[in-house]
Amino acid sequence: MATQVSPDIPGRHDSDHLQRSLSNRHIQLIAIGGAIGTGLFMGSGKTISLAGPSIVFVYMMIGFILFFVMRAMGELLLSNLQYKSFIDFAADLLGPWAGFFTGWSYWFCWIITGIADVIAISAYSQFWFPHLPQWAPALACVGLLLSLNLLTVKLFGEIEFWFAMIKIVAIMALVATGFYMVYAHFVSPSGRTASVANLWNDGGMFPHGWMGFFAGFQIAVFAFAGIELVGTTAAEAKDPERTLPRAINSIPLRIIVFYVFSLVAIMAVTPWRDVVPGKSPFVELFVLAGLPAAASVINFVVLTSAASSANSGVFSTSRMLFGLAEKGVAPGRFAKLSRRGVPSSGLLFSCTCLLAGAFLMWVIPDLVEAFTLVTTVSAILYMFVWSMILLSYIAYRRQRPKLHAASLYKMPGGAWMCGVCLAFFAGIVVLLSFEADTRQALLATPAWFVLLALAYQFVRRRPPGARASLPGNAPTGALGARVSPERG
Repeated sequence: MATQVSPDIPGRHDSDHLQRSLSNRHIQLIAIGGAIGTGLFMGSGKTISLAGPSIVFVYMMIGFILFFVMRAMGELLLSNLQYKSFIDFAADLLGPWAGFFTGWSYWFCWIITGIADVIAISAYSQFWFPHLPQWAPALACVGLLLSLNLLTVKLFGEIEFWFAMIKIVAIMALVATGFYMVYAHFVSPSGRTASVANLWNDGGMFPHGWMGFFAGFQIAVFAFAGIELVGTTAAEAKDPERTLPRAINSIPLRIIVFYVFSLVAIMAVTPWRDVVPGKSPFVELFVLAGLPAAASVINFVVLTSAASSANSGVFSTSRMLFGLAEKGVAPGRFAKLSRRGVPSSGLLFSCTCLLAGAFLMWVIPDLVEAFTLVTTVSAILYMFVWSMILLSYIAYRRQRPKLHAASLYKMPGGAWMCGVCLAFFAGIVVLLSFEADTRQALLATPAWFVLLALAYQFVRRRPPGARASLPGNAPTGALGARVSPERG
């Protein structure tokens, strides 16, 4: 029989399972927050300098593709409510190796993303404290996030809810302010007049040609890192059949409002040649407009955005370690929950790994160079995880046709669209080889998969009793629930 994950009962915590403590408002705001990350606030400065106004098309293309990836993930998760994350359906549909590689790669994705976030936090802190050691804000951030996440799952949801609210209000205010400046023909201290024509008056929409356009994809992909976080929160959502579709279906609108409108507003007020690659254009817009007080407010917003992303990473990595430990492919201590129902050992380990960000800033003092390096590695690994979701969907369509026919939340385009998305990701990997800074990270990333392959061979040789809990070898889900091939 299938074993359900126990609901969250006040005053009671199941020692074996994560709790369903996240409400609809938590899931919706986590989904929105996951789509607004450090890559947009900090990385958009470099992408604008590389691609010019055509960066708007870059974000639209990536967002269009990722919407279909999320729809595939949504159909898979809802096809069997015993699937608690994409580790479960990857292991069930593709085999044990897929669960192992996907789970550990996703953990590493968020560790790398968290390192990028603490680098960004250090960069934002320089706005107010230029003489502060760069590693100090990173240490403070990691310590704070660890303390907060050791409490309860519901507290994580509340933190993310308010972090996301800050980002939403700030971006809406920035868009409104930018468009008002255009309407009022605002003239900055540098003599620039705000106008939508700034998008094409200086070299056109593609001022650096197609190569500049393609160069913008690297950090733009990273900007969407975390968009799949709504899938990892499924195990702790009270009503996944209602909350997941609503969160995923709102992705296109979020991309238009938060990415396209904000970038148009920035480049209308601040012509793209005036955007400084090493600084957040969200902050610089108000600096160039002669509003330093507003710039301080926006700097606070982008700092909380980076903290929000790091907070999501700490949460997500601890849950991945919990699921992997449940399967016997991670140390057993990661499968133990605290009295508050929190995987505290996984949290401690992930936060310790995040401290590598402080070390990296000591090795590479240039924050932009360090940020580019880690975001490229992260983007490659995220595309691997997204590709595993698509490959799992293709296998699901082939192996479970009845479940697909009965699904009320089918992916548009089906397996054919999966092929289009996979080809798109392959094309981006090729593009990463064109630039020297991204090529370095591209050449280093295969070392991670070699390490995983060696580790998996070791795990496969374990005694049969220990190997029984490997993903795909037994019906145990990533978060401790039983997985049955067909629902209901």
